[in-house]
Amino acid sequence: MTKDRTLAAAGLISVYAMVIGFTDNYVRVIASEAGLWQFHFTRTLMAMALLGLAAVPMGLRLRPVRLRAVVARSAIHGCAMVIYFGALAFLDVALVAAGLFTAPIWVLLISRFVYGHAIGPVRVAAVVIGFVGVILVLGPEAMSGASLPALLPVIAGAMYAMGNIATREWCEQESAETLLAGFFGMLGVIGAVGMLALWLVPIAVPVGAEGFLQRGPVWPSATFYFWTFVQAAGSLLGVGMMIRAYQITDASKASVLEYIILPASAFWTWALWGTGLEPLAVVGMALIVAAGTMIALRARQTEG
Repeated sequence: MTKDRTLAAAGLISVYAMVIGFTDNYVRVIASEAGLWQFHFTRTLMAMALLGLAAVPMGLRLRPVRLRAVVARSAIHGCAMVIYFGALAFLDVALVAAGLFTAPIWVLLISRFVYGHAIGPVRVAAVVIGFVGVILVLGPEAMSGASLPALLPVIAGAMYAMGNIATREWCEQESAETLLAGFFGMLGVIGAVGMLALWLVPIAVPVGAEGFLQRGPVWPSATFYFWTFVQAAGSLLGVGMMIRAYQITDASKASVLEYIILPASAFWTWALWGTGLEPLAVVGMALIVAAGTMIALRARQTEG
């Protein structure tokens, strides 16, 4: 069993959050002219090309040790992302994001009741505090409009949690680059299937970003390719660090630390677009930081 290195994982996740927080802010630019499926397919081609170029000089190991485990993990994470982005087509962003960030709760429950891991009171409290912080950041509208469609983001959160647990339980011997290639490869396959389906059976597409989900293959501009390349490069770096973090620490710890992506995204939204934060959101971010600090301090005690 790999030694648990939570403090190192916290550093990796912090870099991941800052990189992904920046790149994801430009999805709105991509969505204005191309579709979700073409975005995933194009980003996968770019990411695989970058991985291929880096494989030899950096000595990357892309061949999986357990192919079935890598494919299964990639499928779970890929489906979580498809459900997440699909729900954005008919639900408020706040509600979708709140559903996805139930993942640490699912990680806690699955780790305890499926794998029998001992979960101490510090991590339980950190999950609760962090989730309360998420709700405050997203606003009270995140808890309104409960319905069957509103359960989709929660399902995405559960699948995201399962994929994160699989990273350590099923794929501990895999390299981070192997899991990264599997993740992008699966999204590329899903994107290709979606493009083919919408090409064969086209449907009405709203103008601009509102047509992100329904839009089939198009001839996009250089702007699309530029920001998709930024997404590919940033995702390779950020997701690679996140994967490595889940390999070197328990999933229930890493998932709480992952809350930092919310304040990171909010920072980039403010820096890039000038959108400010409500006072309640600032309180929520303080709770998120408190949750991460509780995990880090507990890790220092157990690792020291």
